[in-house]
Amino acid sequence: MAETEKDSVILNHIGGADLPAASGEVTHLVDPASGETHRSAPRSGPADVQAACAAAAAAYETWSLTTPGERQRALLRIADEVEAHADDLVAAEVGDTGKPAGLFRDDELPAIVDAFRFFAGAARALPGAAAGEYTEGRTSLLRREPIGVCAQITPWNYPLMMAAWKIAPALAAGNTTVLKPADTTPSSVALLARIAAGHLPPGALNVLCGDRDTGRALVSHPEVRMIAVTGSVRAGQEIAAAAAADLKRVHLELGGNAPVIVHDDVDIDSTAAELATVAYYNAGQDCTAPTRLLVHTRVYDAFVAALAAHAAKQRPGADFGPLNSAGQLASVQRLLNALPAHAEIVTGGSRLRRPGHFLEATVIAGVRQSDEIVQEEIFGPVVTVQRFTDEDEALRLANDVRFGLAASVWTADHERAMRATRTLHTGIVWVNTHGTTVSEMPHGGVKHSGYGSDLSMSGLLDYTQGKHVML
Repeated sequence: MAETEKDSVILNHIGGADLPAASGEVTHLVDPASGETHRSAPRSGPADVQAACAAAAAAYETWSLTTPGERQRALLRIADEVEAHADDLVAAEVGDTGKPAGLFRDDELPAIVDAFRFFAGAARALPGAAAGEYTEGRTSLLRREPIGVCAQITPWNYPLMMAAWKIAPALAAGNTTVLKPADTTPSSVALLARIAAGHLPPGALNVLCGDRDTGRALVSHPEVRMIAVTGSVRAGQEIAAAAAADLKRVHLELGGNAPVIVHDDVDIDSTAAELATVAYYNAGQDCTAPTRLLVHTRVYDAFVAALAAHAAKQRPGADFGPLNSAGQLASVQRLLNALPAHAEIVTGGSRLRRPGHFLEATVIAGVRQSDEIVQEEIFGPVVTVQRFTDEDEALRLANDVRFGLAASVWTADHERAMRATRTLHTGIVWVNTHGTTVSEMPHGGVKHSGYGSDLSMSGLLDYTQGKHVML
């Protein structure tokens, strides 16, 4: 399935068929590494949404009745297909995102395959209460059942991975889905639907390309019973409000602003090196990126110097890619241009003089808690550093933002680390590491970072509903 000139036109996947938008409208896709248009994708409208939801509803009648073993076999075959079509998926993803091909192949593709294989096994291990007699003469048991047609909306920072995190548990639980990828990065997700089609009934997995209006029409469609989205806080609030009108279930994985607490007992250089590698991965376009560093005042100056040295070694185009779009680049530049006088750009801060939306790896020191760049998600290759004097202050500063997705604490003191894991108001806490995910553990947040979990058995249960049966 090597990419050809024909493949430069992306198509929707509806009811097992690859189709343009009914209106014929398209969106031109820009390669952010070059700034050049390289593909086009459908801009789907109400007719396409109706067709996709109808196909998903029809497929649900049979897919929901399949056995867990049948669903497991389908997901395992899809995982094998992803491995077999690695070259095509790399080309599709890299064209839309500009990320380094080797990093996507080595880091993201194995995790995508693993997610499908994990949920293939989880499909056969749904937990449930044992049958029992809770009143005389009657036996109760609990069934776990699929919800129905799921609308799924995924972001542009990890297009294929976030799609896998949504598609695999939905299908494993017996649901069918209509997934809308981000309007700038649909290529790898559309290709996934094509290569998975041979192992699913038509309509079980539908991919609908389009813009915000497409997403609005999808989440409000009456066939949809659950909405799962990874995106911005604004998008999550809008979708939750729309879902309330029809009492649809909602699963939100939204923004982040991860605090990183660095105590004075760490190895300064190795800690700075590891955090720089994770912070600038994917150009910092990661809701768990360690971009808000809180460093003990006794090691602050030495740590800032070490972090700046390691940041300067990060090579745009090789170690990390461009910002996703001209708009995202402008958003990050606005934050940099609005820095208060007390903040200092220690290294980086400028757009590269080359094609594409590249920004230097940047370190900003001297920031204060009330600064906009501390309070808001940056979503770019920018790290801020601020001081703290004691453990209580560090934890207070860490929690003093509206987000609550992820955090990390770096210390040689085990008891101090455990106190932090209890006190940090986030869905994920790493100790002396940052950013690693595994399929067996949940990925989700609190506060304005949303609710619901991707990955893990919790992620599978989010796509089910309970039914009490009494005999």
